[in-house]
Amino acid sequence: MKTTNKSVIYYFSLIMFFIGAVFSTNQILGQERQPIIDMHMHTGLPHDIPAGTPAICRPDPCEGQGGSTANSSENLQKTLEQMSRYNIVKGFLSGIDLSTVKEWKKADPERFIGSPFIMEPNSSNLEALRQEYSTGHLTGMGEIGAQLNGIPPNDPALEPYFKLAEELDLPVLIHTLGIGPYMPNFRSASGSPLLLEEVLIRHPKLRIFVENAGYPYRDEMIAMMYQYPQLYADVSTITWVIPRTAFYDYLEAFVRAGLGKRIMFGSDQMVWPMKIGAAVEAIEEAPFLSQEQKRDIFYNNAARFLKLDKKVIAEHSSHN
Repeated sequence: MKTTNKSVIYYFSLIMFFIGAVFSTNQILGQERQPIIDMHMHTGLPHDIPAGTPAICRPDPCEGQGGSTANSSENLQKTLEQMSRYNIVKGFLSGIDLSTVKEWKKADPERFIGSPFIMEPNSSNLEALRQEYSTGHLTGMGEIGAQLNGIPPNDPALEPYFKLAEELDLPVLIHTLGIGPYMPNFRSASGSPLLLEEVLIRHPKLRIFVENAGYPYRDEMIAMMYQYPQLYADVSTITWVIPRTAFYDYLEAFVRAGLGKRIMFGSDQMVWPMKIGAAVEAIEEAPFLSQEQKRDIFYNNAARFLKLDKKVIAEHSSHN
């Protein structure tokens, strides 16, 4: 009798193991995952790098993992594969070359939110951008990456862009933080979130979110988010470019400060599509986040920020 019971228990355990394995595989393939909105994606880098270049990492010395894609077509294909795998239903997509942004958006019109990457502000481009918005080719603004050239967010050269975004009610992504690519004109001092204050006062209806939650300007970013409810943040690159312990310390500070409803997921996919999964897993594995908080970061906060229609939200939920 004992042998029989042991056999039953053994086979039952074996069956449950296989069921669990299948369930886990389905989750990985995106069949059981709940929908995700990625609020930070790119068609490439602002500068060319050789194919196979390891992913960026901080702080040096460090060793990045994976290799960069060879061209835009490969990057698009692998990005879409990763988005399907992790059930990413929307992606805020920017690029310096607008023709490439349009190609990506054409490949999956419902999934991508097209947006121009603005590194060198030039008011003469505004009318061309206005035309792109009127046709619906573009529906977002930024990444405004002027800091890569040492230009702070309160520089007068950026004012026409903020004015247009507020007028058209566009979601705006800005690079305002202490770290960035190793470019000769990049200045960490130009990235303090406090420099956004003038912009938010002049444009109270502006929907704007800060890349990487202003890392490592934690206290400054929290102060700004407390004072200006229209200000949101994404966690993009810091999910994988810095040590996981540093990311968790930073994210937990915002959650403990009560700002969990204004933090959005982003992968900051550039030319390393495999980092989409790394970004997703960094949130999934955060031990201090409840399931509700993870859903807020992965989807709910972005859906609110983007003003998604209830019908669209219902359609996303049906993608499980």
